[in-house]
Amino acid sequence: MNATATDQLPVLVIGAGPAGLAAAAHLVDRGLEPLVLEAGDRAGAAVREWSHVRLFSTWGEVTDPAAEKLLAPTGWVKPDTKTYPTGGDWAEQYLQPLADVLGDKVRFGATITGVSRAGRDRIVDADRETQPFVVHVSYADGREERIFARAVIDASGTWSTPSPAGASGLPALGEKAAADRVTYRVPDLKDPAVRARYAGRRTAVIGSGASAFTALASLADLAEAEDGAGTKAVWILRRGISGSTFGGGTADQLPARGALGLAAKAAVEEGHADAVTGFRTEAIERDGERLVLVAEDGRRLDPVDEVIVLTGFRPDLSFLSELRLGLDERLQAPVELAPLIDPNQHSCGTVYPHGVNELSHPEQGVYLVGMKSYGRAPTFLALTGYEQTRSVVAAIAGDREAAERIELVLPETGVCGGAGLFDQPDTEQAGDGGGCCAPTPALIQLGTTTSAPSCGS
Repeated sequence: MNATATDQLPVLVIGAGPAGLAAAAHLVDRGLEPLVLEAGDRAGAAVREWSHVRLFSTWGEVTDPAAEKLLAPTGWVKPDTKTYPTGGDWAEQYLQPLADVLGDKVRFGATITGVSRAGRDRIVDADRETQPFVVHVSYADGREERIFARAVIDASGTWSTPSPAGASGLPALGEKAAADRVTYRVPDLKDPAVRARYAGRRTAVIGSGASAFTALASLADLAEAEDGAGTKAVWILRRGISGSTFGGGTADQLPARGALGLAAKAAVEEGHADAVTGFRTEAIERDGERLVLVAEDGRRLDPVDEVIVLTGFRPDLSFLSELRLGLDERLQAPVELAPLIDPNQHSCGTVYPHGVNELSHPEQGVYLVGMKSYGRAPTFLALTGYEQTRSVVAAIAGDREAAERIELVLPETGVCGGAGLFDQPDTEQAGDGGGCCAPTPALIQLGTTTSAPSCGS
């Protein structure tokens, strides 16, 4: 198949989530043919799994302009831009209508099992760039298919591959055996069955990001609602508590994100959660019907009834193994993007908007966008993904000037970090990161109705 024929093929988009559907909308706007393959049975399948969680971004910050343009002729009306949707709202009121208008350009129940160059494994150089991509797909009904594409945009996210409790990056000893008492998601405490699982129980929450904040705030609300019936959280941190532990607070330009960290702070200060610092989990042991967490240094915590592991996510790269990707050895993010988002190095403010230059790989024509582009790094915003897709699609369309133009301004986090502070247990570490951040925010009360998800927010 020659290059001219290749140009007539569709652009294959993996994932019908926020970034994937935005990519499809931009492709349509550019006169290119998208084909979106989604493993779930509906648009935003991953988002729906945290449908009970409220985003810390408003409606004005979680819709894509090209998608809005595509939706406009259908009579779609954008929700109040100043309000905060839940994951369920986002999926039902925006992602599903967008998939519906794309019609047969989106296929559900389609799992990608492999991506390569037609007739070329990753070793072969000869005529590689002139060959189309070949994508192997397995459908929910058992069918298999081979699809050719001119380019591949992987927006499959990281939701399906949460990181384990073990501080080494491997599951803690006994973690898999304790699976009936361990979850890797923020529980929906409005669900009676889920509420009964945690009410009156002692729960360990492992993690230090937005998801952990959400879980702590939710458990604190449950404890108050149960009026001292024994609901208690134990917050496990691998590092110490510093001025940046609870986020940017009032210095955060996304107010709900800042307030979320303060809700976690309130949970600790009001006694609903005990913070255990410098604790790197090595084992989860059974103690009758309860679990005991054991640290690398030998410390053993008092038994808990449940464990919520919120230690981040990692990309599934297994189906991309025949492609030549340029990924950072630590984050598994594109090498040009990694220094901007590396929590070992990242300093004040936020990641600046970026596009095709930071997202390109040695294998021309393949791009990881959205959450997946961040690899193992945290704190991804939907706006970032939309700017990524706009730039990447412009490059695929041959409009390099538009691809390299920045069309987005992102809000500041109000948090400093990095410079060796990311995983230090020292509780005396400096919180000013060089003097560029606001002081530790004052404590405020916040219910879980304004909490945030761990991704796509």
